[in-house]
Amino acid sequence: MQITRMEPVKGRGRKFRIYLNDEPAFLLYASDIAEYKLAGGQELAPDTLGEIYSAVLLRRAKLRCMYILKTMDKTEGQLRRKLKEEEYPDPVIDGALDFIKSFNYVNDLRYSMNYMESRQTSKSRQQITAELRNRGVSPEVIEQAWENSGTAGDENAIRHWIEKKKFNPETCSEEEKGKFIAFLQRKGFLYRDIKKTLT
Repeated sequence: MQITRMEPVKGRGRKFRIYLNDEPAFLLYASDIAEYKLAGGQELAPDTLGEIYSAVLLRRAKLRCMYILKTMDKTEGQLRRKLKEEEYPDPVIDGALDFIKSFNYVNDLRYSMNYMESRQTSKSRQQITAELRNRGVSPEVIEQAWENSGTAGDENAIRHWIEKKKFNPETCSEEEKGKFIAFLQRKGFLYRDIKKTLT
């Protein structure tokens, strides 16, 4: 592998984007470049590249994951996306996530069940499922979480919106009822569940 380019990265402090064989490979600090005596046009020995991956990039990726998880639980997909944004190579990302998962610091099933429990009274199953998918949780894990969570159906969440909106199905006009039903449907509630709860 040849180092074909080393360019400063704006807004990333003293970091440089390292290109190997004209492809962006990873980011290194100026101190890393000096330590490994890297230069443009240099052939990078496999041993040196391996050491950069394991001793520098993998260590930093693990620490980055730990820092992110210190303030808030995340899914594996969210962590992977964050590391990808910070230009860690895929093998390094895989290694960092394997490390984090080995200590159960990230667990998509646990995350999904907690997410469902905290939102089941205000959001529809469909909306919660879409939000979890957007966070990188697989459909299989989401389905397993629904099966394990023991959460109630959407009726409780619909009742939450009835109370919040101070909607009275017995005294409202047909027009008001239609607007309220449309509002609930936009939030992902099924018509059959809305009708069942309103009657």
